[in-house]
Amino acid sequence: MSLIERTIRERIVLVGVTIPPESVGDTEAHLDELALLVDTAGADVAERVVQRRDAPDAATYVGEGKAEELRQVSLAVDADTVVFDDELSPAQSRNLEKILGRTAIDRTAVILDIFAQNARTQEGRAQVELALLRYRLPRLRGRGKALSQQAGGIGTRGPGETQLEVDRRRLLRRITKLESELRELSKTRRNQRKARARSGIPTISLVGYTNAGKSTLLNRLTDAGVLVEDRLFATLDPRTRRLHLPGGESVLVNDTVGFVRKLPHQLVEAFQSTLEVVKESDLLVHVVDSAAPDPHDQIAAVRTVLSDIGADRVPELLAFNKSDIAPDAKRLVDRHPGSVLLSAGTGEGVEVLLRTIGDRLRAMAPVVELRVPYDRGDVLAALHREGEVLSEAHEPEGAVLRARFRTGGVGRFAEFVV
Repeated sequence: MSLIERTIRERIVLVGVTIPPESVGDTEAHLDELALLVDTAGADVAERVVQRRDAPDAATYVGEGKAEELRQVSLAVDADTVVFDDELSPAQSRNLEKILGRTAIDRTAVILDIFAQNARTQEGRAQVELALLRYRLPRLRGRGKALSQQAGGIGTRGPGETQLEVDRRRLLRRITKLESELRELSKTRRNQRKARARSGIPTISLVGYTNAGKSTLLNRLTDAGVLVEDRLFATLDPRTRRLHLPGGESVLVNDTVGFVRKLPHQLVEAFQSTLEVVKESDLLVHVVDSAAPDPHDQIAAVRTVLSDIGADRVPELLAFNKSDIAPDAKRLVDRHPGSVLLSAGTGEGVEVLLRTIGDRLRAMAPVVELRVPYDRGDVLAALHREGEVLSEAHEPEGAVLRARFRTGGVGRFAEFVV
């Protein structure tokens, strides 16, 4: 399912287009990230080209003159592929490939290719394949001779068109099959979540930009043994582990796929069932790479994706990671009251993070008033042990307490609730 040839390391020309209100600096930063994505996909950047435009060109995105310049640049550096930072329409890809004489793809294709390399579980592989097929389907006509396509006019329809339709039907059948498989896997995942919800154990999801250190943090907290690599999208398949907080509470911690700017909508759609765990969480620990050149842009990109999947209303705790290598990390925390500073690599600040998570979960729990007879000392002791007693008053018929409980924790004391 690869979109990038990996038997050799391809040579790539990167193209960024600055369109207001974006600045040239923004475009350069996005190309820096695109270069990392290309490297992760297994190719080398040979050259990069930046253009300013008021609006994209409908036919080629960059205009015919710039496209011809890109062809000359590609010839000069012996590039195999030209990668655009912005999403190209199928027509733009076709037109560019005719002018360039080589493959023209966009950031979406690169990210899909990386996901195809890294998916390990049955669900992950199915989700990535579905996203790839949805991306490829409208681009079938752009593959030219590879599909024996001929012109579509009168008198020219023949084997090429037949082959095109065969390929289209084959992709549609495969998409339908994958969607069916994912619905079944989604039911299983939903049943698992319901069982966890019945247990009354709060759920925390680690979210953040790719390579922010979420998997390293999960390993630090729970000895999960999750693969950790210093590259983008090293971990795609979600994992859930149990964690005990300093106050004695148990929580479930989910490690999730990293987000990135301009995350392809095909991936967001295909990974919906996996991402549901995020929007059903009690708390999101938003892990931020303090050493990144633009941590605030990364925070904004993550929040955009959270909004897209309906998780923007879940309470968020910002955790600024990599404090051991980021000189400005303390300044970031000062700008975001309530956030925490830590290094998942060294363990510094992890205890503070755990205490803060416990405090946030307790603060979110509803306050309940209970009246307990004096002859039920066992209940009073259990209330102090399992809940957070905020106040206690004594009346003739018993003790009146105001207490907070974690999710579902008040159930066993229901008969004493006022």
